[in-house]
Amino acid sequence: MGCSSGSVSAHALKACRTEASRRRSSSSGRSVSSSARARSGPSAGSAGSALIRFRIAGAIAAPVVLIGGDPGIGKSTLLLQAAAAFARRGVQAVYVSGEEARRIDWRRSARDDNLYVREQEWEAAHTIWIWPDRSPSMHFQSKLARETKLDRALTIAFALAEVLVEAGERVGLPGLTRPTGSRAVIDRMAEAIIHDPRERPSLPVGFAPAMLSEVVVLSDLWSPIADIRATLTQLSANGSQGHLVQVVDPAEETFPYSGRIEFTEPETGAQITAGRAENWRADYKARLQQHRAELAAEAKRLGWSFTIHRTDRQASERLLALHSRIGEGNDAAMSNRRPHGIQLGRSA
Repeated sequence: MGCSSGSVSAHALKACRTEASRRRSSSSGRSVSSSARARSGPSAGSAGSALIRFRIAGAIAAPVVLIGGDPGIGKSTLLLQAAAAFARRGVQAVYVSGEEARRIDWRRSARDDNLYVREQEWEAAHTIWIWPDRSPSMHFQSKLARETKLDRALTIAFALAEVLVEAGERVGLPGLTRPTGSRAVIDRMAEAIIHDPRERPSLPVGFAPAMLSEVVVLSDLWSPIADIRATLTQLSANGSQGHLVQVVDPAEETFPYSGRIEFTEPETGAQITAGRAENWRADYKARLQQHRAELAAEAKRLGWSFTIHRTDRQASERLLALHSRIGEGNDAAMSNRRPHGIQLGRSA
């Protein structure tokens, strides 16, 4: 039942970095480039004069000159000196102070035609908690699946954490790690999971995230609906939003068994034998649909999302869907409290 570095973590770490790389490459069009970059502080005259000579001489042919660099190195001083010099020569110049690319909320900005800049208060308050179910039932893998449910849950969890940190969010594992925005978030999560000696429940126990936090639950969600209802109520007690992702093996949906089959319940070890398993298929599917309807109803009651992910599908499908949904519920909640960010106009 242990999560050893030689089995689950090594496979999941390799896979998650591939998925995170795909996610980053799909949004590469959002990057901000610079036609010139200030690497050291300008002197009162030399750097400004050099820029003026370059511009007037036509060395910089573009109508817009963008200079970027670390805070405090004198970018504004340089550009204001240049603008004043241009004006003295009868050349029109417009100085515009912009925001650093890392301060722009790219996920929020992608949903409409405006740019949004993160406020420090929001950035400090917004945390995404990710719960990958590591209980015994998650070790199941049929011949129809690419990997175990546990490997897939960890792959999505690690890749999602890396993508969120890249976007400036903080990520934590309930009961295992504190929220962090470190680029080494995957290593920290993996180390905490590997060295966790405690019993591994299907759902987080005794955890109530702060308001404005979000929770992502990656689990097969085969627990009794009463237990799931109690856990979701606890997780949303302070007004946090959430996302339920049911990770299932394709065999758990299609029930492709026939003949005499002995089934073992992985959580308790209980066994049951079916003389002709194919005769159980219709009842099994009906019970499955009922359980999912109850899950969907609980999620809707709390304003959470509910989705299903099969382990014979690409992990990137669920990763992209999760990443696009995170923050939507809090955007609506924040409209009644304080602005999510400073809205900037976006040129056509």
